[in-house]
Amino acid sequence: MANTVIQVTQTEIEKMKSYYAQYLKTNNPPGSVFSAKKQGCTITAYRSGKVMFQGTGNEAEAKQWGGALPTKKAAPAKKKSSGIPLPSNISSLSVIGSDEVGKGDYFGPLTVVATYVKKEQIPLVKELGVQDSKNLSDVEIVKIAKDLITFLPYSLLTLPNEKYNQLQSSGMTQGKITARLHNQALNYLLKKIEPEKPDAILVDQFAEAPVYYRHLQGVKEICRENVYFSTKAESIHLSVAAASILARYAFLKAMDQLSQKAGFKLTKGAGPKVDQDAARLIQIQGIQALNTFTKTHFANTEKAKKIAGI
Repeated sequence: MANTVIQVTQTEIEKMKSYYAQYLKTNNPPGSVFSAKKQGCTITAYRSGKVMFQGTGNEAEAKQWGGALPTKKAAPAKKKSSGIPLPSNISSLSVIGSDEVGKGDYFGPLTVVATYVKKEQIPLVKELGVQDSKNLSDVEIVKIAKDLITFLPYSLLTLPNEKYNQLQSSGMTQGKITARLHNQALNYLLKKIEPEKPDAILVDQFAEAPVYYRHLQGVKEICRENVYFSTKAESIHLSVAAASILARYAFLKAMDQLSQKAGFKLTKGAGPKVDQDAARLIQIQGIQALNTFTKTHFANTEKAKKIAGI
């Protein structure tokens, strides 16, 4: 079977696990962090940092995470950007950054945030502990977010599960939904800071620039001026890291509200414990409750139904 192997960091592996959440397999090979199968392509991530893509479309699937390792000398995957090249000094500019949370979580909404960090605010934002939200505990997220919202201009969009499921069932992919939310959040924030304009806009890349803009076909107002895309964008500019924290904060608050509605604490992510929670929810509130609490197209739905005896 044809295969492609890439080398990534452990942080990137966790991001990949979240991205492939709906395709995760129950049995993982020895030494692996996760294994998933997406449209004929099996993705297996190992503790060593190597990720193997096997089967249909393996090269294309691997390419979005940095491409194959060189045949002669292995090298860690680097930040990957698409569209126009990033300015060499972007980390020191006044930038709007955007990021999303919740794509890989079965329970809870999809939250997208755009934040504006001026160059003179960078030292303060750094001092407050802003970094990639995946490296912070929920307690740290809440503390930092409460500081950020007191002075940073931002735009938050929260897509409830009912609306998400409606859009998805109508044929809109998760990528298209996410792109449109990013575009909307960016436009809202640009209007909020008028007449001031950022030096750049940086989107944490979840799709190549051409794919992103293809998702926006038919949208009346498309944000294009000085827009850049890069993976690991939270390490490029603190505006993206701040957006990640605020998006996570909003997601955590939404999860708390859903847990109250459920009558028990819901589990984040898309693992086996989530299946158990969903089965419990079905038994308490009925199968129709999943539309309010979950992203129903995830594989967790069928797993939960089996556990619940449906």
